Amino acid sequence: MKTRLTLIVIGVVAALFTLAACSSGADADALQADLDTARADLAAAQAERDSAMAQVEASAGNRLETVQSRGRVVCASNNSLAGFGRLDADGETRGFDIDLCRAVAAAVLGNANAVEYVPTVASERGPRMQSGQVDIMSRNTTWTTSRNAQWGNFAPTMFYDGQGFMVLKSAGVSNLDGLRGASVCVQQGTTTELNLQDFATQNNMNFDIVTFPDNVTAQEAYREEQCDALTTDRSGLVSTRDGFDNSDDHVILPGTISEEPLGPVVPHGDEQWYDVVTAVMTILIYAEAYGITSANVPTSETGTTAVDRLFGVSGSFGQETMGLSQTVAQDVIRQVGNYGEIYDRHLTPLGLTREGSRNALWAAAPCADCPKGGQVYAAPPR
Repeated sequence: MKTRLTLIVIGVVAALFTLAACSSGADADALQADLDTARADLAAAQAERDSAMAQVEASAGNRLETVQSRGRVVCASNNSLAGFGRLDADGETRGFDIDLCRAVAAAVLGNANAVEYVPTVASERGPRMQSGQVDIMSRNTTWTTSRNAQWGNFAPTMFYDGQGFMVLKSAGVSNLDGLRGASVCVQQGTTTELNLQDFATQNNMNFDIVTFPDNVTAQEAYREEQCDALTTDRSGLVSTRDGFDNSDDHVILPGTISEEPLGPVVPHGDEQWYDVVTAVMTILIYAEAYGITSANVPTSETGTTAVDRLFGVSGSFGQETMGLSQTVAQDVIRQVGNYGEIYDRHLTPLGLTREGSRNALWAAAPCADCPKGGQVYAAPPR
């Protein structure tokens, strides 16, 4: 990069001297054109250098400083999935995953709205994370071993899901076995497609698998009855059906064919930033467990040691080590709410109830029933 930039600068300087010495109008015009081209190349090279430097700084363990200097968190997100990430009527990006990014911004910048959203389709997720061009991806993304190794570090799972199927009620299909020989719409390049192929092979389903580049086109194809069924995470099916004018004409079949733990991801190479994002998710979860909402955030000692430690009024859970303020949890919960508030704001209205599901808190069931209780859990903040 340095060599290329140096050569371009030398070329620009040489062109300026030659232009000054020219007496012929035609020669001067030609040289002027060369000079303009050289200047454009110089601007492009400088922009490329600046982008590369920003990525180097972030990957060198300075992402928190980079974010604070920039004044915003860059978040890869969805803008077409109701409940998780979608543009509303006012052009604002809202949803469960969106609020996770807002919580990070509240923690590191003191302003939950200091977020730049980068709409990201499924096929862009890996490259976007590997490039380090975003600080976090919160976009209904399944945590897998290969993604953990190749894409980045996954923070605590914030939503437990499983892949299902939706069909027209008029088709008369009541279970997964009734889909044998069906054509199925699916988004390509996703764990959803791989799960579908595995399920079809293992159960001799004889599916006609029809792939589409993104979720929106897969949904449209299903609505136009190009396929007998649509498959994705069950939460995605609920969100999709909610957006149909004739939602009662569609049924989501019982049963799932996969495990889909969903949560935020951060680029590899910066343990401090990973610790920060993990801590923010922990704050959201434990605030709910302790009964603290956006309406009753403590600013002085409550007499409950765990609450006082989490909210920085007495004791510490490691905020200073991560470069966060002692009262970071106060900023996060006051501006965004706890895990339950976020869930109820975006997902409960879709019918994605928590009671009795994996998305209940672990604390929602007595230990005798722990295997049957919720799975939303994080490392204890201490």
